[in-house]
Amino acid sequence: MIRGWYTAASGMRAQQWRLDAVANNLANVDTDGYKRDQAAFKAFPELLLRRMSDDGVYPHPFGSGDAAPVIGKLGTGVELNELYTDFEQGGLKESQSEFDLALDGKGFFTVATPWGERYTRNGSFQLGKEGYLETKEGYPVLGEKGPIRVKANNFQVDKEGRVWINGEYAEDPNLLVSRENNTWAETVLLDSLKLVNFDLDRYLEKQGSSLYRETDTSGPALVIEERSRPRVVQGFTEAANVEPVREMVQMIEVNRAYEANQKVIQTHDSMLGTLINQTVRIS
Repeated sequence: MIRGWYTAASGMRAQQWRLDAVANNLANVDTDGYKRDQAAFKAFPELLLRRMSDDGVYPHPFGSGDAAPVIGKLGTGVELNELYTDFEQGGLKESQSEFDLALDGKGFFTVATPWGERYTRNGSFQLGKEGYLETKEGYPVLGEKGPIRVKANNFQVDKEGRVWINGEYAEDPNLLVSRENNTWAETVLLDSLKLVNFDLDRYLEKQGSSLYRETDTSGPALVIEERSRPRVVQGFTEAANVEPVREMVQMIEVNRAYEANQKVIQTHDSMLGTLINQTVRIS
């Protein structure tokens, strides 16, 4: 009976992990670029039950066999195996802001933070006070040459992630088409967004503010070559890949499974109490 307590208690703990993941998903349903959490579990080794009253052996061509008939298997509990991130593509929604960017395909934007480079799918950017493209938290978005400095209504990002600006406003005098006439190119390639991917992005670690950091399991960030890059869409953001209806259904399943394990503990407690009382009464 004590084993039944532990088995049911492990089931309740597992449902708590599931509930935390579902609640976090629902709380971020409107967060741009958010990727849902998914809990995965593994069972403890099962026990094979046999009827003890029929114990014995019988002759067998290869030795002897157990005569106790098999009743069935008994589970011994469950534990959390991992809490991983599902990087399924989210829908694209138009924002009509030239600073907003969305990735259609696998990959991450790279941003500079006080703790080093971090990675995000949230392309809801803004123009910082110093003219750099930044996240809402003020972290500069990185290009392959470093932070990207632009001006409002003066830059475009193509589907390959290349940032183009009006040549007339370029700060580099080497971009002059003709030094004699002091003429500028119509558009000039400023930089390319630093888009990266990982061997095992499933094992990236969330750090809040829609940022991820690499881990030993995920592997280092790998800059994506130009022809293999995800499509970059300017003026759009990527919605969270959370389906509220599915999450609500999972929440109902979690509550019912939790209550079922709760009933198991109550039943075992009642049976143990009855056993102890009857033993005392007989003795």
